[in-house]
Amino acid sequence: MNLEAVMQELEALGKERTKKIYISNGAHEPLFGVATGAMKPIAKKIKMNQPLAEELYATGNYDAMYFAGIIADPNGMTEEDYERWMDGAYFYMLSDFVVAVTLSESDIAQQVADKWIASGEELRMSAGWSCYCWLLGNRPDHQFSEQKIAGLLELAASTIQDSPTRTKFSMSNFIYTVGISYLPLHAKALETAKALEPIEVQLNNAKSKHLQPAGNILKFLERGQLGFKRKYVRC
Repeated sequence: MNLEAVMQELEALGKERTKKIYISNGAHEPLFGVATGAMKPIAKKIKMNQPLAEELYATGNYDAMYFAGIIADPNGMTEEDYERWMDGAYFYMLSDFVVAVTLSESDIAQQVADKWIASGEELRMSAGWSCYCWLLGNRPDHQFSEQKIAGLLELAASTIQDSPTRTKFSMSNFIYTVGISYLPLHAKALETAKALEPIEVQLNNAKSKHLQPAGNILKFLERGQLGFKRKYVRC
């Protein structure tokens, strides 16, 4: 399938209600409003196709950009490619659920995520922390340095309260992901989460929300789901 054919199929799958939901979360035109599950049949036909993924991402259409992440070749992208995709990621559903997810399946995931965490830019930092969430929630514990993850946990604890809103969400997610998916530091993550709560974030509508990473860890603990790992990251 070429770019035109994919765009036509995506447009046909668009729903006004879904489009409104995406827009309420920060998406803007152009977009069709395609549910992510509805993209699976197209993805099965195409499988992995990096050149087509690049064309789709370059359209600036949210649905096409999301689909680009599904068919991208994570190890076919260089650090410069990921930086370019991040430049085009104008809100968190792209930075955290397209770019960070794709990056998490690559061999350079940690080195790029580390740079983004240290960047000082809200969405890049958010994507960096999110990438670690996807990594920890999928890869075996032995693939990570306990010392490094402990250092990131300490960094999150010491900086989360003064971080930008979107980054706060991802840092909170990181803390509870360590608590549920990385068993060597479960106790430390739970202790850290309890000490930080409540974590207040300001929303666009001037209201605030309190994040509760400790509560999320305890829910998994009560269900007997500690050590949770996803079989797949991308849909």
